[in-house]
Amino acid sequence: MTTTTTTRRRPWSCCAGVGVLILLLATAQAKPSPSDYTTEARTIIDSLLPGGSCAGQAWDKLAALTDTVGNRVCGSPNLNRAVSYVLDAWTKEGLENVHGEEVMVPHWQRGHEECIMLTPRLDYKMPILGLGTSVGTPNGQPVEAEVIVVKDFDELGALGQAGKIAGKIVLVNYACDWAASPIGCYGACGQYRGEGASRAAAQGAVAYLVRSLASSSIGSPHTGMQSYLPDVTPVRIPAAAVTIEDADALARMQERGQNITLRLTMECVNLPMEGSMNVIAEWKGTEKPEEVVIVSGHLDSWDVGVGAMDDGGGLAISWQALSVLRSLGMRAKRTVRVVGWVGEEFGGFGGKAYFERHKEEEERVVMVVESDMGVFRPNGMSFSGGEKAGGVMKEVMSLLKPINASMLITDDGRGYETDTGPWEAVGVPGASLSSQNEKYFDFHHSWGDQMGVLKKEDTDLAAAVFAVVAFVVADLDEALPRGREGGREGEVKSEMLRRV
Repeated sequence: MTTTTTTRRRPWSCCAGVGVLILLLATAQAKPSPSDYTTEARTIIDSLLPGGSCAGQAWDKLAALTDTVGNRVCGSPNLNRAVSYVLDAWTKEGLENVHGEEVMVPHWQRGHEECIMLTPRLDYKMPILGLGTSVGTPNGQPVEAEVIVVKDFDELGALGQAGKIAGKIVLVNYACDWAASPIGCYGACGQYRGEGASRAAAQGAVAYLVRSLASSSIGSPHTGMQSYLPDVTPVRIPAAAVTIEDADALARMQERGQNITLRLTMECVNLPMEGSMNVIAEWKGTEKPEEVVIVSGHLDSWDVGVGAMDDGGGLAISWQALSVLRSLGMRAKRTVRVVGWVGEEFGGFGGKAYFERHKEEEERVVMVVESDMGVFRPNGMSFSGGEKAGGVMKEVMSLLKPINASMLITDDGRGYETDTGPWEAVGVPGASLSSQNEKYFDFHHSWGDQMGVLKKEDTDLAAAVFAVVAFVVADLDEALPRGREGGREGEVKSEMLRRV
């Protein structure tokens, strides 16, 4: 994909005298077209290029959060520590209307987990990660059983009807071409992580294992949500992900006719719902402050790694969008609001709670933006919102040509994110960052989700995309047209993303 080499430019200064006056006068004038914002967009971009006044800040803020708090799984003390940390940082920075809004979120604890291969390899400790909402092995005691490897649900059902699944541990070792379409693979194969435990239990299995939803592995399993399906079976069995390497090895063992026996211990538990908070801050509009453009990312993460990529980066660039506007003294006609959602990983609890609390504001929400696919070097944005709004957004994105991030994608569904989905379902235009994230699923939901995955300069460029888009859309004379014809599609896609 096309990239550009950035050059050092003079950073914008809030004390630049005549320059400030010119910018303020330009901002105050009527601007019927996004093409009228070349000066403002260039100012924002320059502040985030190497040597700019705001360069490196987004990555540094995220590093401070993840280094200090660590991972932030739903219901944990760490998540609430992160809420307090962010609210305090936003207040000290001088953002406006900083507050939290209560959300009840699931509370699942992993506990001790262990998987030992007894045959054919002796006493091999297989790395596993229990899947979210999984039950533990009965009373936390080991389950020891033979393993049967299947490639899909059709094979699972056929073997179940033949009586070959009862009493076994099932492993689904699905096949998928990640190189061809990572998001396509994740969507198509997510069913094996999400529904497999119930489908295996319906055939009499005593535990369920699944090949990690990952495009690459260095012996590391990848966790994620699974859901028990009462319409399939009321029986709940333990569910965990295994590494790509071990899934393939077990499949080869079975092909040779070798007997595979595992001893599985899982002490995970589902506890009562816990209180947490969405975190919110604003940079107020000058003429229509009651109308808002929302930029966002989710604050919660899984309990492995530190959640830098998923989704600390999305929150960091949303935060930085407001920081840049505040630093440059740039206020749009409408308010730009940052939201850090909680409970995304367990089903979008923060997004749903926010929508229910604020749905009377529907006509005043101009656009919702979320990043949840990594803040790598940006290409542009994915967009949902109808043809008319899309036409305006193409002009907005053209302002990002200096950093080769002007692409607008309208047909890949990535405009529909879990937390912003409820707004898009009622016709509010929505967008998400499109970036060079081909390695995203290498680190996703694993111990590898660390700060080193993200680069400072890429994070700055992603923040520039969010800041330019948020400011221009918030400042246009006319709000983006609504795209209500896409409402039901947005609801469906949001549900699909939630389940995988």
